[in-house]
Amino acid sequence: MSPRAVEILQSVDIIACEDTRHSKKLLDHYHINSPTMTYHEHSDRQSIDKILTRLARRDSVALISDAGTPLISDPGYRLVAVARQQGVTVIPIPGSCALVSALSVCGLATDRFSFIGFLPAKSAARKAALQAWKTSSETLVCYEAPHRIVDTLADAMEVLGAEREAFVAREISKKFETYSRATLAELHTMVVADICQQRGEIVLIIAASPPASGIITGDAERILSLLKVELSPSKAASVTAKITGLDKRALYRHAMQGSSTANA
Repeated sequence: MSPRAVEILQSVDIIACEDTRHSKKLLDHYHINSPTMTYHEHSDRQSIDKILTRLARRDSVALISDAGTPLISDPGYRLVAVARQQGVTVIPIPGSCALVSALSVCGLATDRFSFIGFLPAKSAARKAALQAWKTSSETLVCYEAPHRIVDTLADAMEVLGAEREAFVAREISKKFETYSRATLAELHTMVVADICQQRGEIVLIIAASPPASGIITGDAERILSLLKVELSPSKAASVTAKITGLDKRALYRHAMQGSSTANA
């Protein structure tokens, strides 16, 4: 909790909570006495209207969730959408966000990533979802329920390959937090062997698909073309390989083909 978050929650007219009983522990800890109401994923339109009525009479409303940041695979989307349509000012009070926290310590590429929330609960649908991301050049981030993490890792091994690098972050910022980086196969073995790894809030991060040997991406071709102006084809290929992770020999062949065409 940041000092700003405590100040906001102490000053608002009402706090909309995913579970008021769960939130009471946090609010009591920080001596926050603002009134609370329930607002969760299954709240009906009447609940939204109650909040909008409070906003219409210029009350201030804070929305919190049980864990992490509201709206990031947590309730709030419909409320925020309707509030904005009615001209209500909606601002974030930055706090803990599991996907960003896990990404910051996973040691996998973070320049490009896709967050896909929770994977499907059924194995067939989960495999289909993973298949769609099999050749993605982006790091893949998802949340997972503790009772499904073993099966999800098994499906990921089958679809993406047992040797694909991955990272599991569990119970971030809590007493029993753990962080594990290994291949999907190694993570699966670890989680099966340790029942504690099948508990709590879990973030699963999977490395991007390794570039196929011999395939030259558009980005690599542009880098290679620029470097060839100043460097020999061999050196240009070597530097491009270091930047992109592509095969140096394939890049050199591509560089030489370009040189032959230019000379012709």
